[in-house]
Parts: sequence; C-alpha cells; structure tokens
Amino acid sequence: MRNLLYTYKSILFVASMVLALTCRAQPVPAGDENIPYLMTFGGDGETSWGDDDFSQTFFFKIPLTYSQPFYIKVFDPDTGGEVDEINGLWDTRMSYSIYGGKEAWSHDDAKGIQPTGNYRSGTLLASKVFGEDERYDNSWYTFGPFNPTEGELVEEFGGYVFKIICEGMSGDDGNLYRYYLSTEPDENNPIEDGNAFTYEYSFRMWNNSDNIAHIYPYIDTATIFVKQVNFDWDDDGYIRVVSRVRRGHLATISNEDNWVESKIKIDEEEINSSLDFQFIKKKSPLVRNNNVVISVENQYGEYLEFFTIPIGGVPVYNPSIVARELKK
Repeated sequence: MRNLLYTYKSILFVASMVLALTCRAQPVPAGDENIPYLMTFGGDGETSWGDDDFSQTFFFKIPLTYSQPFYIKVFDPDTGGEVDEINGLWDTRMSYSIYGGKEAWSHDDAKGIQPTGNYRSGTLLASKVFGEDERYDNSWYTFGPFNPTEGELVEEFGGYVFKIICEGMSGDDGNLYRYYLSTEPDENNPIEDGNAFTYEYSFRMWNNSDNIAHIYPYIDTATIFVKQVNFDWDDDGYIRVVSRVRRGHLATISNEDNWVESKIKIDEEEINSSLDFQFIKKKSPLVRNNNVVISVENQYGEYLEFFTIPIGGVPVYNPSIVARELKK
C-alpha cells in the first residue's frame, strides 16, 4: 500500500510541477519568501545565537528542458563586514561545497536535517573556503560553469538536482548569505522553471516588525498531518500557517535556544499545494538579529521540501472552498 501511495504521490507531484507558475527568478531566498538572508554560524558558535548545527543544505533543480551551462552564485560568502554577525572578533571560516551525480539528493542522509552520516553524498564538483575577505563583502562569488547532466537525474522533480552545503568550519560568527541560480557568470539571469529547496530552513528575520517572512512546504497526496519543529524563535511574535482553506493556524513557537513542535492536520483541499508559514514579529520590544531554524515532516517522519518558488503558487485563503466543504 505504501509503495502504491508513493507511486501515486510521484505522478501527482510531477503534474503539480508542470502546472506551477513559471519562475521569473531564482534568488535564494526568493522574493515571495521575503527573507533577508540565509544563516549559518561558525562551527564553534553558540546555539543560543540561533543556529542548531552550523550547517545548511540546499538543492537546485535544473529542468530537463535546459541544456546549457549554468552557475551557482553566492552573495557575501565570506564572514566579515557589514552584512554578517560578529561575535567578539572575526575568526570564522565557512566552506561551500557543490555536489552532483548519483545520490546527491536521493541518499537518505542528504534529505535529513542534521549534518550526520553520508549527508555529503554524491560527486563533489566544486568547493571553496572563505574567511574574512573584504573582496566579497556585498559581492557575488560564482561557482561553475556546470553541465546540467552533472547533477542527479530525479524523475520526481522532472530534472537534474544539485546540492550545495554551507558549513561553519571554525569560529563563532554568523554568516549571512544568499544564492542565485543563473545562466550567466556575471549576471543574475534565471533558468526558466528552475527551482531550489531545502528540508531545514535556517534564516535571519528582518530587524523591523513590518516585514513578514514566508516559507512554503509542499503537501503531497500521502500526507495526513504535518509536524512543524522550530528552534530559537526567541518568543518573537507568532508563526501563522495559511492555506487555501486555512485562514490562519497558529503554530507553537520556541524561546531562546530551545526546540518546540506542534502537529497540523491536513485538509483534503490542502493536498497537492503549498502551505504558507508566515513569521510575524511582535511590535515591541523589537527583537533584533533573530535567527530561526524550522523543519516540517509528515506522519511517516519524512521531511517536506520548502520550495523557494512554491509549487502551485503562493496559497491564498479562499472562504468559498471552506463553505463547500461545510455543506457536505
């Protein structure tokens, strides 16, 4: 029965990918997410600053329709200057490693949320270590070119998948950075129908209460309920979950340096669409430099993808759908 569900899930997932809105850009984080930076601390950092494991993995999907070389770019890859978060003195070294080939994505450890086991599965294609380097403050570093077929072919996603791992090798400062999937080395030019995703999102919140950050886990046909787990929210406002039939479900939130979890039952109308997790800061007192970690898993313990371009588009609450459900 489980195998049948998985096959059905894969068929509908591919269909949803085809029906998704055409991507207009591939920055990570993307515009609809309204997240200022990804966040990874040095390996000697303190978890109370908001990073639980000093490592973050992202995946890039290159569609089968694209056959030209491409590049993965990193904004502000070093640790130092005005973007990053200092802890005493700048002493942090960060590594970026890009993997393709067999099991780059499909190995179970690669789809986990901890840097353990064979999470670096696949073939290493490129890597670089950055310390404090003013050349890269507010600037881009470009990896590539890469051939799409160097990635792992994943029929479920309809393309080739590449993995990039940012990891704190030493030091205790906070590295704030972004990615961009581009057709050009010197310009940010998107790949049509490209996308990026992760299983555990580690990011920096805005330093004002007007901006709402969003992440979009995709709900497939096998999902009955999801469990969200978040770390070090610092009791900074609330996390609201919105969907086509959900006006706003409040998720349990963490305080400083601790984990919390809560379950959300999935409605039939939410299947084959994305949820919208909204991170809404409290007005006062303003919590500055708040770093947050979150993951979502289904009832089987499988972690769900957070696509930077949400599958099926950004979910919008539709009260008419709820009304039809209530009449049944």
